Amino acid sequence: MTRRIVRTGCQLAVFAVVAFFFVLFLDNYYFVLPQSIHNHLPLHNERLIITDITVQTCSALNPLNKCMLDPDKWHRIDKDLYLNTGWVNKAFVHIKRKSEEELTEDDKVIVDVRIQKLDPAISEKAQASEKWESRPAKLWLKRSKKRHASDGKNTVTAVDVLFGADAVEPRLGWQLVNGALRLENGENKEPRLSIRRGAPVKIEREKQVPRIRKDGKFKILQVSDLHLSTGLGACRDPEPPGHNGGKCDADPRTLEFVEKIIQEEKPDLVVLSGDQVNGETAPDSQTALFKIAGLLAEHKIPYTAIFGNHDDEGSLSRNAQMSLYQSLPYCLAEAGPNELAGVGNYYIEISAHNSRHSALTLYFLDTHAYSPDENKYRGYDWLKPDQIEWFRNTAEHLKEAHKHYTHIHLDMAFIHIPLPEYAVEGQQRVGEWKEGVTAPGFNTHFKDALVEHGIKAVSCGHDHANDYCAMSQNANKDGDLWMCYAGGSGFGGYGGYGGYHRRVRVFEIDANQAQISTWKRVEYGDTGKRLDEQVIVSAGKIVAPQQ
Repeated sequence: MTRRIVRTGCQLAVFAVVAFFFVLFLDNYYFVLPQSIHNHLPLHNERLIITDITVQTCSALNPLNKCMLDPDKWHRIDKDLYLNTGWVNKAFVHIKRKSEEELTEDDKVIVDVRIQKLDPAISEKAQASEKWESRPAKLWLKRSKKRHASDGKNTVTAVDVLFGADAVEPRLGWQLVNGALRLENGENKEPRLSIRRGAPVKIEREKQVPRIRKDGKFKILQVSDLHLSTGLGACRDPEPPGHNGGKCDADPRTLEFVEKIIQEEKPDLVVLSGDQVNGETAPDSQTALFKIAGLLAEHKIPYTAIFGNHDDEGSLSRNAQMSLYQSLPYCLAEAGPNELAGVGNYYIEISAHNSRHSALTLYFLDTHAYSPDENKYRGYDWLKPDQIEWFRNTAEHLKEAHKHYTHIHLDMAFIHIPLPEYAVEGQQRVGEWKEGVTAPGFNTHFKDALVEHGIKAVSCGHDHANDYCAMSQNANKDGDLWMCYAGGSGFGGYGGYGGYHRRVRVFEIDANQAQISTWKRVEYGDTGKRLDEQVIVSAGKIVAPQQ
C-alpha cells in the first residue's frame, strides 16, 4: 500500500512537471505568435484615440500569468518584448484607447512619446499643463486634457512594436520613436515603439502602377532570397572571407547592395521573388519585411512580392504578410483569388507610354514551400491544378484586350521555387549552375501552360548559387521560353559555392522592338559590370543563345 502511494505520488509529481512545461510552452507559443499575426490589424481604426501606454513585465516561469492588464481597460500588443528569449521575464506593451465619441472632457490623449532616461521636460521649456509622465522601461508620455486634441495632427491614434537598431517604418503616417525600451534581465532585443498620428493615410494603388517610359523602355530589378532577420542578422558564407576585418552584419550589407543597384540601374519596378524573410532568424517577421519595404519606399519605386519557403517560418503567415504588404506605399502585391491554393497569385499590366493598352503582362504565382507527401515526392511543393487553371483562364481572357495594342505584347512570369524543367540536361544555358536544382519531385507541367500562352520568360529564386538562364534544345523553333534564376542577394542565406558573390538580375524590356534583355549585377568583384548580358526575346520571338 505504501509503495502504491509513493508510486502514485511520483506519477503525480511527474505529471505536474510535464503539465507545467506544457502550459509554459502554450503560453509562449500560443498567446504571443498567433495573436501577433493580427497585431497590425486591430489598431488601425481611424476613430480610435490612444489615451495611455504602459509596459507590463511578468515572470516567464509562471505558466498561469498571462502578463495581461485588465482587458476591459487595456489592449495588449501581442509581441513579447524579449521575443520569447527571456528565461526570467516576459513583457508586453499595453495601450488604452477610446473612440472619439467616447472621449470625455477629463480624458487625456497622447500627443508625444519619448524613450529616454531623464524627464524630457528637463531639456524642454514645457508648459505646466504639459508635463511628461513616466512609465516603465524609460517610457515618457505627454498627454493633453484638451477635448479637441483628438482633432489635431499630433494626437497618437495607433501604436506598434518593432525590433532592432536597424528597424525602419515604411507605413505612411507612422514614425519610429527614437531609442529602445529599457528592459531588465534577458537578451536585449531593442524593442522600439512606432506610432501613428491622425487618421490612416489611404494609398491610391492604381496611381502607383508604372508605365512603359517615353523611350519605350521598362526595367525590372529582380531581387530574390534576401533572407532578412529581426535585428542586424549574421552573415552566412560571406564573400570574400575576412572582408571588412571579418565584420559582417547580414541585413545592412544586403540592403546596401540592393540600394547601390537601385541607384545605378534605376529600375521602374522591383520584383521580390521570395524568401524576403528568413523565418529562423525573424521572430518578428514584420520588422524584417519592413526593411526592404522601407528602402523601396524611400526611393519611390513600385514593387511586387511573392513568397518563398522561408517567409512564413517566422511569426507571420503568408496571409498576414500579404496584408502588411498591401498596407505599404509603392507595393503592388495582391493576395489573389481566395479560392486558389497559396497566397499571391496575381498579375500586373504595364501600360504603353501614351496608351491605356497593356504592353507587358507580369504573372506572379505562389510555389508554396515543402512537399505535402515526403514519402513519394521528397523536397519541395508544386503549383496546384487550380493555380494552373487560373493562369490559363486569365491569360486566355486577356488575349482579346491585348489585341488592341499596336505593338507586340510581351508576357513574363515570376515564381520562387524552380520548375523541374530547370534541371533538364542538354539545355542551352547562359550563366552558372553551381548547385543542384531543388525543384519539386512532382511535375505539374506548368511550363507547358506557360509556353502555350506565349510567356517568353519565367524567372525564379530559391537556389541561391544558380544564376543561369536556360532553354531546351528546340530554342530555334516556336514553342519554348527562357527559364532564368535571379541568384541569391542576401547575406542571411547560404552562398558557399566556390566563392559565390551575392547578385540580382535585371530585365530590360524595349516595347518598341518587342525585345527583352537581361543581365546580372554582383555585390562584390565585378560590381560595375553587366554579367552575362543577353537578348532573350526580339521582335516578340525567342532568341537562342550564341554558341
